[in-house]
This record gives sequence, structure tokens and C-alpha cells, in this order.
Amino acid sequence: MKTDHFQSPDYFLMDELLSEEHKLIRETTRAWVKKEISPIIEEYYEKAEFPNHILKGLAEVGVFGPYIPQKYGGAGLDQISYGLMMQELERGDSGIRSTASVQSSLVMYPIWKYGNEDQRKKFLPKLASGEWIGCFGLTEPDHGSNPGGMVTNFKDKGDHYLLNGAKMWISNSPFAQVAVVWAKNEEGRIWGLVVERGMEGFTTPETHGKWSLRASATGELVFDNVKVPKENLLPNKSGLGAPLGCLDSARYGIAWGAIGAAMDCYDSALRYSKERIQFGKPIASFQLTQKKLAEMITEITKAQLLTWRLGVLRNEGRASSGQISMAKRNNVNMALQIAREARQIHGAMGITSEYPIMRHMMNLESVITYEGTHDIHLLITGADITGIESFK
Repeated sequence: MKTDHFQSPDYFLMDELLSEEHKLIRETTRAWVKKEISPIIEEYYEKAEFPNHILKGLAEVGVFGPYIPQKYGGAGLDQISYGLMMQELERGDSGIRSTASVQSSLVMYPIWKYGNEDQRKKFLPKLASGEWIGCFGLTEPDHGSNPGGMVTNFKDKGDHYLLNGAKMWISNSPFAQVAVVWAKNEEGRIWGLVVERGMEGFTTPETHGKWSLRASATGELVFDNVKVPKENLLPNKSGLGAPLGCLDSARYGIAWGAIGAAMDCYDSALRYSKERIQFGKPIASFQLTQKKLAEMITEITKAQLLTWRLGVLRNEGRASSGQISMAKRNNVNMALQIAREARQIHGAMGITSEYPIMRHMMNLESVITYEGTHDIHLLITGADITGIESFK
């Protein structure tokens, strides 16, 4: 089995900004990734298969809803703790982080924030323990960047709702027990409903042929006259702002996660450059290699500072959607560029599964698009600073 030699870069002594609890949480997650993910991830990526056996471990390490209150099965941690967990998981693989990110921010978060007490007690403990896995249904075949155009709908049938429509590009859908689905009622208002596996007319076909996020399970959600009990409607928030609030939490986690992928590529490139001999000396001694490495650590450091500050603002309840979009867009783009430069340093070896570079690079091609595309996040920032929305 492959040994994970990863050493985390901390060029600006960022650890001094973290509490002892933060560092313990990070080290615990990192140790779990080194033991459970790094030795197997290349095999599962090549097979295009999600390693289902890790779900229990993910729950035990506490990455399912870590900021959810303890009375619902969460750990009651702060936002920086959540971010550090996502960083370490994505250092292992973006698909593994996606599984935890969806469970936490897109399933548990809306049930906690928008659900009632009965719903919280029914769903959250089982999701936190990993007994149940959830997914989030917003994106449709014809409505990605424009979720408000969704056609999935439900009608009031007296003692239940009748749900029809379809969602696609849904992480966790092939094996999820519950789906938080966003649909329009008869007045065109968007609401969230919890759809449970086994409801007649509800199917989750898996998506195949992916060259990215291959170790993540992706599929569709299809609703053909699905009878949803009225008690499964999330009552405390409606409108497009409800799912977008969930996406803020997920995008925040991605901003941290992308740093993990970038650090893994940088660490591998730095180590390889010291070991690879050309023209009688290590390639780390050449100016162009040092330029690449110096630019990598500079961009990682900038992203670390940006995201730490965002975590402080999240803890204080002061982070805006625009700030979250800026961090998500910047950090994922940064990670993708570092993956490409790291591949150059590794030369031909960079395309093999002996190193994590190409896997991270292909994953990040999805991460730069999902939870809001690179361009849409730029326009969110543009709207925020000008007061004028340019994409409606």
C-alpha cells in the first residue's frame, strides 16, 4: 500500500491563529485521511467507484454536520473547525470531501435551519451517525446556473403532496436514503421537501462516464408522481434564498477544501523536485522550478489567510454571500493552477497514479464548476460591488 508522506505547508505561521482544539480536529482528520483514504483512493478512482466502506469512518471522525448542535447528533463545533475538516478531506480527494460537504451543508443544514423540531429529531441524528446518507436536489437538466427556472413541482393533494420532475448531477444520490429536494408549489414558490428512498415513483439512476470526481457517486433524482407526506415539507423558509443559503455553507467548505488539494499538489511537487536529478543535480535547484514552487506557496498562503478570515466572519455571523463567492472562486482556481504547475514539475510521472496530481486536476475541473461556476461567482462579486445584477 502507498505511504502518505504529506507535510502541510504553513509559510506564514497560520497555526498561531488557530486554537488548540482547531489543531486537534485538523490532525485527527488528517490522520484518518492518511490511514483510510490515501492508500486506497487511486484504486477506487481508477475503478470509478465510491468506497462505501468509509462512510462509517467519516461519521466517526465527525465530519457529518460538525457544526450541528450536539442534541441532534452533531459536535457543535465552529466554522473554522468545519473548514479545517473539509481541507483535510479534500487533500485526500475532492470526491470524499463532496460526500461530507453534501451531507453537512446541503442536507443536515437545511433540515436544521428550515425544518421543524420533529424533522430535526427524525433525520439529523441518523445523518450525523452515517446510518443515513443524504443528497441535495436543486440542479436540473435545463437549469444549472439559473436554479429559479426549475420545473420540478409539487401539488397539494389534501393529505400529501404529489411531486414530479427531475434533478441531475447529484452527489450521493445513488445510495442516499434521503434527498432534500427543491421544487415549486402551485403558486410557483420554491420549497424544500425531504424525499425518502422507497417512496413510490422515486428513482436515482447513477451517472457514468465521468473523467472527474470518479471516486464520488453521482446520479439523478427522478420523481414520477411521488407521494410526499406533508410533514416532510421544510416549513421555516421558502423562496430561492432557502437553497442558496445552503449553497453558502457548501461554498464556504469548498473554499477550505480546495486549499487541501492545492497543498497536496504542492507538497508532492516540492518533494519530487528535490529527488529528481537532471543535468547532475535536483531540478529544485533550477530557477524555473523554484519560480513555480515559490508561486505555489504564495497562492496557498494567500488563500489560507482569505479563508481563515472568512471563517472568523462566519463564526460572528457576518460573512456575506459575496465574500463566500469570492473565496470559493479564488481558491478553486488557485488550486487548479497549482495542480497544472505541479504536473509540469513531475513531468511524465505527473500523469500516473503514482502521484496524486492528475487526479486532483481532474477533480478540480468539476469543483470549479459546481456550487456555482467560476464565472457566476465572479458576477456575484460584481453585483455585490456595483449593486447591479448582470445575469438576469
